[in-house]
Amino acid sequence: MERVEVTSVTHSQGVRMLFSLMTPNESSFATVREVPTYVNQATPYFIGLILLEIVLGWLKTDGPHIKINDFITSLSAGMMSRLPQLVIRSLELSAYIYVWNNFRVLELPWDSAWTWWLAFLGVDMGYYWFHRFAHELNFLWAAHQVHHSSEYYNLSTALRQSVTQQFSSWVFYLPLALMVPPSVFAVHIQFNLLYQFWIHTELVKNLGPLEWILNTPSHHRVHHGRNPYCIDKNYAGILIIWDRMFGTFTPESDKVVYGLTHPISTFEIWTVEFLYYPYLWQMFWEAEGISNKLSIIFKGPGWTPGKPRLGDIADIPQLTGEEKPHDPAWSPALQAYVLIQFLLLIDVYNNLLMDQMILSELSALLLTAYVLLSLTSLGFLIDQRANAPELEMLRCVLIVALQRFGYIKPLVPLLAFLIEVFVLISGVYWSLQFVNQRTNGMKKQN
Repeated sequence: MERVEVTSVTHSQGVRMLFSLMTPNESSFATVREVPTYVNQATPYFIGLILLEIVLGWLKTDGPHIKINDFITSLSAGMMSRLPQLVIRSLELSAYIYVWNNFRVLELPWDSAWTWWLAFLGVDMGYYWFHRFAHELNFLWAAHQVHHSSEYYNLSTALRQSVTQQFSSWVFYLPLALMVPPSVFAVHIQFNLLYQFWIHTELVKNLGPLEWILNTPSHHRVHHGRNPYCIDKNYAGILIIWDRMFGTFTPESDKVVYGLTHPISTFEIWTVEFLYYPYLWQMFWEAEGISNKLSIIFKGPGWTPGKPRLGDIADIPQLTGEEKPHDPAWSPALQAYVLIQFLLLIDVYNNLLMDQMILSELSALLLTAYVLLSLTSLGFLIDQRANAPELEMLRCVLIVALQRFGYIKPLVPLLAFLIEVFVLISGVYWSLQFVNQRTNGMKKQN
């Protein structure tokens, strides 16, 4: 595993990087190694803004209210999406460096403000076209639909990212590699992503003249809507000018109903991430003729034979105004348990990201497996699946083992004993639930 020095950002920079307010002087670097891991270091600021949104939502009678099941699912998707970077460098950056090293036609100075601003515009326009293609090509939509699967719209929705999307987005930034140094690109690809966090909120209504230039919460709410007027609109990352230039802009008007046109109605993370791929394969397999098969892959997700390339807007299910997000009943005790376990998991996950360069391969592998098992088990509990007790029992055993052997260290060492007791009691409880479930199953069979 490649070892690099991690450059920390100041608190002022941590806040400003979320709003693309960093200056060229403080974010220009000679080499990629010197570029801070802005996204990884943004976690505390994400949490702070999410907590602020929750508090403001409670204070406003008509404010947004976050549901624990949706909230945890969104964060789980975000956590899973970054796990591949523990073993391989960002494909966007790796491909960019390869093109730069072998095919560049011009070498712009890394310490020039002109280069910095050119990269800002180039990355943002590259994102616009990637985002647009991710909606207009079915095989790219299979990854991007993860981000649209929440039926709520809040800051946690911004973190609902796809594991597989990063394996296709890199293509759209390669033209910049012909002249912009990789270190400059490595800064802006992170700033572009970070900016899009704060626009996922219903608390900010309208930003006046800024609505003409910037992608704002109002513009992005439209993008997340399943109302007919919202479909395939407002693809911008930071600047809304691209949508205005290329004919994909529409302002917010009717109340937006969020989510996919056909909701997935689950909180299990593997289903959220990969559900569309078997569906895409089934459609491809059932399509008649090579032309239709290729159209299934390379046309829009709404396409069917005889329809326009992106499908017919009339085929979208009509909204009645009475749509309710998927929110099955589950006990307050189970909600509290899942939330506590998820918060403990976030601590382990954050340490894994921050310490990845000093961890042994075995430690990184064990912790990654633990994170994946935990995301799966907590998703099963939220969905209240029949095999949830069995999986959670095994997870509790793994937690105790990892903590005893020093692979997991609590954020507050004084709480280590209490956490271990809590996990042990939880393991016993889920073991009893599992045994009871099996006993009842055997009685029914007899």
